[in-house]
Amino acid sequence: QVQLVESGGGSVQAGGSLRLSCAASRSITSRTCMAWFRQAPGKEREGVATIVSGVFTRYANSILGRFTISLDNVKNTVYLQMNNLKPEDTAMYYCAARYGGGDCFIQSEYGYWGQGTQVTVSS
Repeated sequence: QVQLVESGGGSVQAGGSLRLSCAASRSITSRTCMAWFRQAPGKEREGVATIVSGVFTRYANSILGRFTISLDNVKNTVYLQMNNLKPEDTAMYYCAARYGGGDCFIQSEYGYWGQGTQVTVSS
């Protein structure tokens, strides 16, 4: 069993920044997919950013150029740096992990999820 613990959420004004962290209880290897998802009230959960093998990244168009996903292999922690936040970024943010390869860009492929951290952006 893998535990993912998120932190770093909070309330900020539009234009502000936050950095989310997700600490994994199992080593993140080259065959591990790590991703951030978010779910706003009344909306489906959507992918925000994915990092594969600690190198390859992919972002949702809505946050491209504003958010950056990164990985610290030593700390087994993935980060999401969020800059120039907008009210539409308000959501519960979830960290997810998939171990052992597979398709890193399909939400249903992720077997481990964190409890979520709330991000609220006011205008």
